[in-house]
Amino acid sequence: MKIDRIRAVMIVALSLCGLVSIAFAAQDKYTVKVPGGLAFSEFRGYESWQLISISHTGEHMAATLGNAVTIKAYAEGIPGNGKTFPDGAKMAKIHWSTKDLETFSGATVPAVQHDADFMLKDSKRFADSGGWGWAAFEYDAKSDSFTPADMTAKPPQGNDAKCGFACHSAVKNRDYVFTSYQHR
Repeated sequence: MKIDRIRAVMIVALSLCGLVSIAFAAQDKYTVKVPGGLAFSEFRGYESWQLISISHTGEHMAATLGNAVTIKAYAEGIPGNGKTFPDGAKMAKIHWSTKDLETFSGATVPAVQHDADFMLKDSKRFADSGGWGWAAFEYDAKSDSFTPADMTAKPPQGNDAKCGFACHSAVKNRDYVFTSYQHR
């Protein structure tokens, strides 16, 4: 009887050790940060933000999401009315590889996530990049983890909050924002 109790305690202890090691091995995406730039944690909850737009470029499909500040600004006509987004506006763009939908011929749908890109409007913090900070995080499905994009990414990303500034300068007249909020 005593040996059975010892075995049971050992099994429980080993099981707990296994669960703890699995928990520590899984990455908490909110701990990842672009060196010298934005942290994933600044976008906590982005998964439930409202959809701004969808896009399909080459081999990737994307959804651009906005926090409440961004959606309110779009509703007020920004950036089309010549005004800029207010500080606190945040956007997330999630890219996926694509696949054909098995149940509906001709339909293309998201498959494996490729990355997550973020924008944050803070005119004081990012005064030298149009008031916006950017971050791009590559996603690895095998490890279910994110890493900051770098110069080997497509498109190449610098390791600071200005990583999107050069590309987004093409839409300086739209407050550095490509995406439009379409009628619903």
